[in-house]
Amino acid sequence: QVQLVESGGGLVQPGGSLRLSCAASGIIFSMNPAGWYRQAPGKERELVARVTSRYSTNYADAVNGRFTISRANYKNTVDLQMNSLKPEDTAVYYCWLGSDGMDYWGKGTLVTVSS
Repeated sequence: QVQLVESGGGLVQPGGSLRLSCAASGIIFSMNPAGWYRQAPGKERELVARVTSRYSTNYADAVNGRFTISRANYKNTVDLQMNSLKPEDTAVYYCWLGSDGMDYWGKGTLVTVSS
């Protein structure tokens, strides 16, 4: 059974930083792409960043240059370093992993950017 567990969300002021972490179990993590999506109130879930099994990355335009995704296969984790946070980054952030045409999701962690 695949499980993805996120941690690291919380309340931060505009311009601040947060680091999200996702721990995977029940799957050969190193062979699969992983990433982060987010869903703001009243909006659809959207891609934030993804990293392939070969460490190639892509980012949404809205976060490019501010967020950095990384993976540590020896720990089965994928992290998202978020800098220069803006109020519009407020959302529930979901960890994602793709395998054999299946999408696996964590339960999400809330990030609130507010003064």
